[in-house]
Amino acid sequence: MKRVCVFCGSNPGRSPVYADAARQVGDTLARRGLGLVYGGAARGTMGVIADAALAAGGEVIGVIPEHLNSHEIAHEGLTELHVVDGMHSRKAMMTELCDAFLTLPGGYGTLDELFEALTWSQLGIHDHPVGLWNVRGYWTPLLTLLDGMMAEGFLQPANRERLVVDDALDPLLDRLL
Repeated sequence: MKRVCVFCGSNPGRSPVYADAARQVGDTLARRGLGLVYGGAARGTMGVIADAALAAGGEVIGVIPEHLNSHEIAHEGLTELHVVDGMHSRKAMMTELCDAFLTLPGGYGTLDELFEALTWSQLGIHDHPVGLWNVRGYWTPLLTLLDGMMAEGFLQPANRERLVVDDALDPLLDRLL
C-alpha cells in the first residue's frame, strides 16, 4: 500500500475536534510512509490534512476541478496538484492514484465521494478498501441509516461490510491496510 485517498470537508466544522482529526490523519499517514491523495483545497479540513502531511515530510497529491482551482482555493504547496475538468474526473483520478479510501467528517461532497467509492467497489470497478473514521460519533446517524437500508432489503450485508468503520484512527488504518 502506497497511498490513501482521504475524503473530508472544505469547511472546518464547528468543533476543533475535526481539524485535530485531520491533522492527526495527515501526520499519521506521513509517519507510516503513506502518501495522501485528496481534493486539493487549501481550506477546511482538506487544507489541515495536507499541511499536516507536508509538515511531517509526506507526499501529498491534490486533485481539483478547474472551476474550483479558478476560485483560488487550490493548495499551492503540494507534492503534485492535478487540475481536472470536473468532479467525475476528480473522483476517477483519485481512485487511480490511491490504494485505499478514508473518510472524515464533511458535507455533501464528502458523502458523494464516499458513496461513489462504495458503489464502485460494489460494482467491481475498484478493489480498494473504504474506511470511515467515526470522529466524535459524527457518522453514527449515517451508520444507523445504512443498517436500516440493510434491514429493509435495499443493501446486501456483504455490501454493508464494504465500509470499514472505527472510532479510532490507528486501528482503522490497520484494518484498511
